[in-house]
Amino acid sequence: MIIQSAIYFISAVDSAQYPQHEGIEFVFLGRSNVGKSSLINAICNRKKLAYTSSIPGKTVALNFYHINNHFMFVDVPGYGFAKRGLEERIKFGKMIEEYLHKRSQLRLAFLVVDSRITPTEDDFLMLNYLRHYNIPTLVVATKQDKLKSSMIAKQKKIIKETLRITDEELLFVSSETKKGIESIHKTIETVLNQ
Repeated sequence: MIIQSAIYFISAVDSAQYPQHEGIEFVFLGRSNVGKSSLINAICNRKKLAYTSSIPGKTVALNFYHINNHFMFVDVPGYGFAKRGLEERIKFGKMIEEYLHKRSQLRLAFLVVDSRITPTEDDFLMLNYLRHYNIPTLVVATKQDKLKSSMIAKQKKIIKETLRITDEELLFVSSETKKGIESIHKTIETVLNQ
């Protein structure tokens, strides 16, 4: 699949602000600072489509991106960011829950984790939440380029065992080197053709 156009469309904090369109949606979820925005930029082959920051927790709304004038990517606020107050974390949790529970256009979730780090309890809870609502999910482990090649097999095993997933449910990628990005393109194409 070739992404020919990718534009920021709208930000929303509740369902009344979701864009109305005929296409389907792919959502990107993950802890703050795991590289969701960089991943979206790499998939779309754009440098500054999704805002990236060295400061975790910058995304505060659901950001919708219109891809190929056909479907949407949805980037949600990162979860598990300790410096956010409890009230703000609850608000973001409700925002994410409303989207996942009510959005009929949603076809696939990309649960983004850091390939170098053992998934957290928050990651496990999010995956179980997605399973509860029968949302097909691919776990995408970013920053593979920062791992020594001798560590990749070990980290894959840790992530699979921690999240209780299979080989088919896990993909290692690098937004820097674009390794694994073609596999995401193929996954998106498969979903679009269903």
